[in-house]
Amino acid sequence: MQYSITEIVKITRGELFASNGSETFINDILIDSRKLISPKNCVFFALVTKRNDGHKYIEDLYKRGIKIFIVSILPENYQQFKKANFILVKDTLKALQSLGSAHRGKFNIPVIGITGSNGKTIVKEWLYQLMSADKKIIRSPKSYNSQIGVPLSVWQMDDNYELAVFEAGISEPDEMDNLRKVINPSIGIFTNIGQAHGENFIYTSQKIGEKLKLFTKVDTLIYCIDYHEIQEIIIRSEILKSIKSFTWSNKQDADLFIKEIKKNNKKTSITGVFNNKEINIKIPFVDDASIENAIHCWATMLHLGYENELIAKRMLLLNPIAMRLELKEGINNCSIINDSYNSDINSLTIALDFLNQQKQHKNKTVILSDILQSGVNEIKLYSDIATLLENKAIKRIIGIGPAISNQSERFNIEKYFYPTTESFLRKFPFTSFNNESILLKGARVFEFEQISKALQQKAHETVLEINLNALINNYNYYRSIINKKTKIMAMVKAFSYGSGSFEIANALQFHRVDYLAVAYADEGIELRKAGISVPIMVMNPDEQSFDSMIMHNLEPEIYNFRVLEILEKAIKKNIIPKNKPVKIHIKFDTGMHRLGFEEDNIDELITRLKENKMIYVQSVFSHLAASENKKHDKFTLSQIEKFTKMSEVIKAVAGHPVLCHILNSAGITRFPDAHFDMVRLGISLYGVSMNPKDASSLQNVSTLKSSISQIKTIAANDTIGYDRSGIAKNDMTIAIVPIGYADGLKRSLSNGKGSLMVNGKKATIVGNVCMDMCMIDVSDIPCGEGDEVIIFGQENPITKFADDLDTIPYEILTNVSRRVRRVYFQE
Repeated sequence: MQYSITEIVKITRGELFASNGSETFINDILIDSRKLISPKNCVFFALVTKRNDGHKYIEDLYKRGIKIFIVSILPENYQQFKKANFILVKDTLKALQSLGSAHRGKFNIPVIGITGSNGKTIVKEWLYQLMSADKKIIRSPKSYNSQIGVPLSVWQMDDNYELAVFEAGISEPDEMDNLRKVINPSIGIFTNIGQAHGENFIYTSQKIGEKLKLFTKVDTLIYCIDYHEIQEIIIRSEILKSIKSFTWSNKQDADLFIKEIKKNNKKTSITGVFNNKEINIKIPFVDDASIENAIHCWATMLHLGYENELIAKRMLLLNPIAMRLELKEGINNCSIINDSYNSDINSLTIALDFLNQQKQHKNKTVILSDILQSGVNEIKLYSDIATLLENKAIKRIIGIGPAISNQSERFNIEKYFYPTTESFLRKFPFTSFNNESILLKGARVFEFEQISKALQQKAHETVLEINLNALINNYNYYRSIINKKTKIMAMVKAFSYGSGSFEIANALQFHRVDYLAVAYADEGIELRKAGISVPIMVMNPDEQSFDSMIMHNLEPEIYNFRVLEILEKAIKKNIIPKNKPVKIHIKFDTGMHRLGFEEDNIDELITRLKENKMIYVQSVFSHLAASENKKHDKFTLSQIEKFTKMSEVIKAVAGHPVLCHILNSAGITRFPDAHFDMVRLGISLYGVSMNPKDASSLQNVSTLKSSISQIKTIAANDTIGYDRSGIAKNDMTIAIVPIGYADGLKRSLSNGKGSLMVNGKKATIVGNVCMDMCMIDVSDIPCGEGDEVIIFGQENPITKFADDLDTIPYEILTNVSRRVRRVYFQE
């Protein structure tokens, strides 16, 4: 379905500034310049957020072929874009929502709108699993439930679909009205209420009332009346005078009364009463959240008229929903991205965007299964996928399944096709995977976990999980509290505080970090070879590294005359174009008394810099000694004052703008007047802060986890481990965990000093920590071999873990051994 510019101007209440005067049509929306697939018939919405401004990318997008822009600020030179059309609106987000609402109004099919604190995405995806065999269903991609995500979800609607399922999430008052107009649901599901996203609401009742606005014009609202706060607000609002309800409960009379819930053998049997008849379903899950989500789906299907016999058959086949993409090290220096739990064209697009963030390999392969129950003609579906892969510069496609194999001629890149996963594993030469990024994208029935296992680099069971969503959340938190013109330098030294080098740098580069900083030139060179193009400062350049730094466009920190002289010699030795001088960062010692020029060095430094036109001072900076400690604030302020004085001298003679920066993570919040031109974000990027205000807004990034290898019963007075240092005072049960001091678990945690987490409970370390394993007391903890063990993470905060060791989180993170496999995931 296409919209003319004239229609869009009317829908968005905008004003057209046209350069070419011809009528143009659009059928695609772009809000992120990094995710352009094809400029043909595409409109760019220049959204303005707390962290970014889409107007900055208009010129670049015009050069890449975009010719229609919806803006809230008309470019001063808009007439120079001779083939472009600009639609000027008051608010580009409101315009996007208006277009989404208008598009929704063209379709008269049942639309299910889902909101609540938890379970929205699971309920949506399970409804799709349960009903897509009968109906062509359009649904929100992943968790596209925000003010931006909802209109993008609704934009997917077309005449092929018979049912739509969209979720809506809010974080502030007065947001749901906007989403209701876009979704305009005919059936509502209110999953539950909890603490998620509650920081901007005064009371829980206020949040419930706001969420309830989604359902003011539905035909039927489905919800659990056991949430007494939800029920109370619904009754008080009198919404049920104008809409119908379908309720369920396990405590009181309801349309669906849950009579009994039995859990056994990784399945749950749920017995209910509906229309005075006892009915039953079984689901392959035993956790309470899954049970609640399944009952919401059960109630919805009963309301839609499904026979319980069919519902029960399908409930037993429910698959878990993978909410994240995982990035792992693979065989032959490959990177493996695993998204093999569902497969549709929308989630494929999201996964391809993540694949293209990975700059460490030039070549990219996609292993893709049949896309099931898409509701789209197979010729069109796989033609669209072929075009998508070509536009995303994918080198090779490996298709698995009869449908994609039958459409093999649609693909014009290197291609291989197999009818089943088993035939691919048996016939494909895995040695041909080499130095490339590989995306696994398969429907659950194709069991791509077998392929993932075959491609994954072998490693022991201890892993460090890195949550890239949390990393970017932390980055964006600091971006939101500094001036828009202030830059951020992200510290990725020491293997990104143990979290990995190019993987972290890739994510930060994708989110347009201004600068990266590494400790040594080797780290910077590794990033350059992995495709990182962001400016990189090298903090500890050694004498042998200057030639390599010049070659790889790395920017050294210069902290004394000896290092400056080494740079001067390297410049003479290397042939450098006159218009490309070497950028340097001058460090001042303002009181840390580590590295840096002293105040009385400034005059001589200026003389030396003036003598060499091939040296370009990019920034001047210093390091605070105690920015996190309030009792040293007077000293910190004196450092800032001294830095200001020293930097002004350099800036006055530089002849060009020079960046100034002194604040580290702790200082960003505590000393806002000293943000200058750039701030340096270190440990807090990884979720660690001693400042309570910051800590409440940061998310845990790194989780070190292992599993139980063996469980043993130890008799009273028996000893455990080396040197017989662990003694069982009573009969006890111990678990052996494959993590030791060679992995980063300090030996000083031995004999009760430290503890790990098993099934949510603390398990004390007994005996001495060994090189490759340790033993923990699980006498009072229900657990089994293979159960997960958390060393540190959300359950066992790294700050507490560091306290047990009388050290700091920096040391804990950087001591996690390289032999511990890093697994990166992104929702």
